[in-house]
Amino acid sequence: MWSSLPLDVLANIFSFLSPDSLARARSACRHWHECVDTRPLSTKPILSQYHPSWFIALPLRAHKLCFAHNPIFDNWHKLSLEFLPDLVKPISPVGNLLLLRSVSSVVLQLIICNPFTSQFRYLPRPNITRSNPAVGVVIQNTSQDSQFPEFEVYVAGGMSEAPQGGTTYESKLEIYDSRSDSWKIVGSLPVEFSVRLTVWTHNESVYSNGVLYWITSARAFRVMGFEINSNICRELQVPMADRLEFAALTSRNGRLALVGAICGENACVWELGDRDMWAVVEKVPNDLGIKLLGGSNGRWINTKCVGNNEVMCLYKELGSGMVIWRERKEKNKWEWNWINGCSSIRSKRVDNLPIKGLLLQPSLAPFASYSN
Repeated sequence: MWSSLPLDVLANIFSFLSPDSLARARSACRHWHECVDTRPLSTKPILSQYHPSWFIALPLRAHKLCFAHNPIFDNWHKLSLEFLPDLVKPISPVGNLLLLRSVSSVVLQLIICNPFTSQFRYLPRPNITRSNPAVGVVIQNTSQDSQFPEFEVYVAGGMSEAPQGGTTYESKLEIYDSRSDSWKIVGSLPVEFSVRLTVWTHNESVYSNGVLYWITSARAFRVMGFEINSNICRELQVPMADRLEFAALTSRNGRLALVGAICGENACVWELGDRDMWAVVEKVPNDLGIKLLGGSNGRWINTKCVGNNEVMCLYKELGSGMVIWRERKEKNKWEWNWINGCSSIRSKRVDNLPIKGLLLQPSLAPFASYSN
């Protein structure tokens, strides 16, 4: 019976499988292999509950590999990135794809790839040659295609060549639009804003309610925002900015959220409300915080956080484990849990590496419009 099912019916059934289960189904027979490779899998929103985001861990040092945690089966996978010509650093998920930055080039070169299908494509180089800029991603039309949405990449700050020689802080703001596959300069930022984006910020950004946000990387922490429609820059205060041992931006329920902690206390989650006021909405349970820090005397320094509208993950190294706060739609609430770190895969030891984490809803579907 299964071998005689029409390919469109079979593809709809396969849409309920996680990528590792789909890969096994793909190798079962020629009929199923053809279905996975030639028929688009359903991307209906109702199916998203069967595909929660995976945690993708990319080593911070020069490694052409990454690790993926399947939240359904609570297991880890090792994925090779040898198909990429360059060593890379992660920037952001884009639908079911990853936006990466090449570290083989001093100037900005972006790559989009699917680590599960080994597909990649270089994005065109920006009009302005610059190094070390802040990069932000805005997803467009998410309701139309959750796998390969239209998106924009914002590049701000960085260093560029000065007219008189040497380098200078770049004030021009540039946008890549996936619909036209091209870059355009859309305006300029205040010099002090460009300096902070270049020197004091990580690459990661959060988009919320029309504003693209970055957070400075050292105390006293500050949040900088860029209003997309008006091209207006804004700056937000951070609670206990000079005392936090770590601070990270994320999103929750469509709102901008801030996660941070001071020495000897539980980590807090704040949400940005009216009049740019922060309000504490949750605290990390004491026992889970102690477990993450390796004991009651542990420090929050070097803790990282990544999140989206369905889950929030606090982590350190690859093998140290994660504290997660995940939405349980069937219970209409969010719950805290612990995820063991990746210390071995198939009984083979894995080094405890420093990592940068991203959340991705993986797919084995080919992305024809972005094939290399």
